[in-house]
Amino acid sequence: MGRITENEQKEYKHMNPDNINLKNTPASVSNDDEIDLIQLVKTLWVGRRTVVKTTFVFMALGLFVALFSAKEYTASITMVPQSAEGGSKLGGDLGGLAAMAGINLGSVGGGSSISPSLYPKIIASVPFQKELMQTLISIEGEKEEVTFAYYYKVIHRPGLFEIVKKYTIGLPRFIKEFFRNEVALSRANHEASSLLTISYREKRLMEKLSDQISLEVNDKDGYVSIYARMPEARQAAEMVQGAQELLQEVITNFKIKKAKEQMTFVEERYAEKEAAFSAAQNKLARFRDQNRNVSTAVAQTQLERLQSEFSMASSVYIELAKQLETQKIQVKEDTPVFTIVEPAVVPLQRSKPKRLITLIIYTFLGGVVGVGMVFGKEFLGSIRKQWEA
Repeated sequence: MGRITENEQKEYKHMNPDNINLKNTPASVSNDDEIDLIQLVKTLWVGRRTVVKTTFVFMALGLFVALFSAKEYTASITMVPQSAEGGSKLGGDLGGLAAMAGINLGSVGGGSSISPSLYPKIIASVPFQKELMQTLISIEGEKEEVTFAYYYKVIHRPGLFEIVKKYTIGLPRFIKEFFRNEVALSRANHEASSLLTISYREKRLMEKLSDQISLEVNDKDGYVSIYARMPEARQAAEMVQGAQELLQEVITNFKIKKAKEQMTFVEERYAEKEAAFSAAQNKLARFRDQNRNVSTAVAQTQLERLQSEFSMASSVYIELAKQLETQKIQVKEDTPVFTIVEPAVVPLQRSKPKRLITLIIYTFLGGVVGVGMVFGKEFLGSIRKQWEA
């Protein structure tokens, strides 16, 4: 096919109302692709200095982040929660006794259990975190242990990267919290002590704690894993151990709450009937001592009445003693068992920062940004030419 002259192109363009580019004709498709690829390579070669400079800048930034990021160690615990299911048989035995006292027991024992899927909610709750912040942790080079809250309030010193981040990205939040009035909050805490309140400092500590303590639930295999990340290896193991013990305590208290309430009720009734049994026993003994040689009908009737009161008090007292022991057993049965599959171990290697990976990521990101800058500049230049034309 012959080459189209410049006059023919102008005439064709005048006749073409849609201004279709002649380069899009079948005769020039292959040439257009080759020209585009060559142009891309040329553009990249011309802007090679920009790519290299950007890559080195990001490499330096990655080196800074890798060297000055705070060290972090991770410890974990894996456990399998197990609890006895099924109702208790104590309700029928205690129902009548409780009804006499005006109390409706309902079903005894067999308290509701907490699904493992709710464990993350428990760990994220304010009461749990306030309690967990009192966990004692060790400090390298120090003999005395301190709480998590005291460590981050007084002792901990952030690294250079954390300081730069705080006064750059986190500067607006820092300024906002600096001007907050905690005096008013403290006064509100004093006036409404029945409500659960926290200070701004406690809120920041809880956010720190949420970043360092995490929990994963494996529904398929039925196990739960708790992770703790701390600046020192031993601290990580101590925090994950404290989180596991506190979580187990919360779940256990919830599970056996109803059975313990029933045991408390039986203990109170047992103490009352024990006193009544002793009083009836002493009263009967005194009457017998005072009326040894008396054989009147009145005395005999009085003796029979006292013996009847003593027998009734003795029966109730013995039955309550049995029920108290049974209820203690029920509390033990309702107590959930947590099998520790993988206990807390002091980590030997730090989990962060991964310096080599950080450097590689920043270098790659720098190369991508540099190439994007070159082609972006070329694209903006072409748009500017079109507007000027």
